Amino acid sequence: MIRRPPPSLASAHRVVVKIGSALVVDGTEPRTAWLDGIAADIAALRARGVDVIVVSSGAIALARRALGLTRKRLKLEEKQAAAAVGQIRLAQAWSTALSARNLTAAQLLLTLEDTEDRRRYLNARATLTTLLGLGCIPVINENDSVATSEIRFGDNDRLAARVAEMVQADQLILLSDIDGLYTADPRHNPTAAHIPEVAAITPEIEAMGGEPPPGYSSGGMRTKLVAARIATQAGCAMAIAVGHVDRPLSALEQGGRCTWFLPAPEGRSARKRWIAGSLAPLGTLTVDAGAARALAGGRSLLPAGVRQVDGQFERGDPVIVLGPDGGKLARGLSAYASTDAQKIAGHRSDEIEAILGWHGRDEIIHRDDLVLL
Repeated sequence: MIRRPPPSLASAHRVVVKIGSALVVDGTEPRTAWLDGIAADIAALRARGVDVIVVSSGAIALARRALGLTRKRLKLEEKQAAAAVGQIRLAQAWSTALSARNLTAAQLLLTLEDTEDRRRYLNARATLTTLLGLGCIPVINENDSVATSEIRFGDNDRLAARVAEMVQADQLILLSDIDGLYTADPRHNPTAAHIPEVAAITPEIEAMGGEPPPGYSSGGMRTKLVAARIATQAGCAMAIAVGHVDRPLSALEQGGRCTWFLPAPEGRSARKRWIAGSLAPLGTLTVDAGAARALAGGRSLLPAGVRQVDGQFERGDPVIVLGPDGGKLARGLSAYASTDAQKIAGHRSDEIEAILGWHGRDEIIHRDDLVLL
């Protein structure tokens, strides 16, 4: 069996970087020098064509002093109020750091529900894909003002993994206060051994997560292992690396100690297997011979090749693609509701806006959402 080299930022194409509050905030102020360093790292990645998305905590911490909420424990509604105020400061801190490197920051507030509801998932994915195509750096945080469970449990690790899954990132980097996974908590057990690579999330690996100890990020190692399971099953490698250095991504790329969780070999096909066998189709799209050939060649389905639309379905719903003879060619997730698909069927993609009054995707079914039968 040929052993593959471990993942490396040097080979990345699309990266999600999750950053905890302790890295972004010093007391109640942004750590501007550290932010400048990681902005330099991001600029270096962008300079060689790597897409970068940041998932950043820190909003609540940034608002505490301004609101006079200085005691250690806050009520839930106080945390939500602090998030509403602090999110403006957090976005400004990132915008300032990135703009100094000629990068444009874009803010998105998401909840886990946004990544699990199909239509909200598709909307978020389309926005992120467009922003990346425009060269922006999306900076994502949980919508803490409304997402009560996320505030209580600190799920930015899991949110980052869901984002990585959503945008089909090939690497997820969790910057932490520890340089990876250990067999036990190294702060309490001097014999704990560092684990440089994890091929699969086994029960033994999960047991190493333990309980979140004092001083760790709000999620602790346990939520990082949950994130690793989500990411690796989606075909994304994940690293836990130390963040308390001036250029943490550069340090990681240059061989800094970390734990890499390897992507599941079947990760990229798992979603397509789900599309192929786990969804009940709600409609059909009949295509012409040219479109049938394009699909067989691995292309997306464009509206110009669609001859008939049947059934009632919404954007993101599963449909069957039929060939000119009525035979089943493929299954996929439609980028348009049936009423809109009927209007644009047979038309070129550059006519969509004139027909509908708005321009969605160029494809009725993108090849990433399509499985040949």
